[in-house]
Amino acid sequence: MSAYLDNSATTKVCPQAAEKAAFMMTECFGNPSSLHSLGFAAERELTAARASVATLLKADPAYVTFTSGGTEANNLAILGAANAKKRRGHHVVTTAIEHPSVLEAFARLEADGFEVTRVLPQNDGTIDPRDLLAACRPDTILVSAMAVNNETGAIFSWDAVAPAVRRKSPLATLHCDCVQAAGKCALSFDKMGVDLCSVSGHKLHAPKGVGALFMKKGTRLIPPAALGGGQEKGVRSGTENMPAIAAFGEAVKALPAPAEQAKRYEALRAFLLSELADLDDVVVHTPRNAVSYITHLSLLGRKSETLVHALAEQEVFVSGGSACAKGKKSHVLEAMGLPAAEIDSSLRISFSHETTEDDIRAFCNALRTARDTLAHV
Repeated sequence: MSAYLDNSATTKVCPQAAEKAAFMMTECFGNPSSLHSLGFAAERELTAARASVATLLKADPAYVTFTSGGTEANNLAILGAANAKKRRGHHVVTTAIEHPSVLEAFARLEADGFEVTRVLPQNDGTIDPRDLLAACRPDTILVSAMAVNNETGAIFSWDAVAPAVRRKSPLATLHCDCVQAAGKCALSFDKMGVDLCSVSGHKLHAPKGVGALFMKKGTRLIPPAALGGGQEKGVRSGTENMPAIAAFGEAVKALPAPAEQAKRYEALRAFLLSELADLDDVVVHTPRNAVSYITHLSLLGRKSETLVHALAEQEVFVSGGSACAKGKKSHVLEAMGLPAAEIDSSLRISFSHETTEDDIRAFCNALRTARDTLAHV
């Protein structure tokens, strides 16, 4: 029996989403901009999907702009917001532990002449809100920090710091990458106090290639993307990817409530840690302030890449870190100041609401086999 524990990288498409995508491709295949019955039917599906996805953040559906995924949503938010305000300031703030799609967008801004401040995490991987606030200035025009770290599961609560950031940096647009939080944590766009939020479908049992940018009314962007027919209020021109968008809406509707998921994840995390308790060469990096569906650990003396392959041979699937890093050393763990031995031997185990104790048991058994058979380095 295989055990898939890499849900922070991607999730299995749920039956409801797969069926909706097939329906949109074969029956309701009209262009939502077309002025005939098939077009109207597609437009109704687009409206329904927008309303469904909006529930991820308890937001007004009008705030939702569909994108090709979390990476595009992050790029639209960061590059668009900074360029919209560059005549008023050039200072921008983010953290050193963001997803590559955020870090690379800020690197682009830096190359274009913006001044970037990157806030370092605490040793446990969390960002202290006081450090983020201290990095802000009166001339800061953009602040971006993720809700849940994709490697360690560390939580950052915007609602606790957004008012203070706005007082200190009244020019700033506030952005949150919610890709690892939306659909699993109880979130409210309005209560978070930010202007922009990014989400992704394939982390929530929807197909790859669809995501959304939530944008508060009045937020100005200069989109760095294509010009064309003015779809999605001109933020993202191009005919909408209706099979993926409609499937995203269905996947959201099929999700258990966040409170129900949290209870399940906490029990699974407790079971995982109890199963690993006798392994004295396993070090857990996940901070106390973390979601329970991501666990980051190291099996000392064994390389991450070798471990991932050894586990896969036993049909157990995990990550050595962020799936977007493609084997590079984790910038998150480096920013935390972890020893090289722990960074080089790290693994990420991530649950979905479909994860079972049998999956965890299979992982722990496979890890023990790898521990006993792989050469110590």
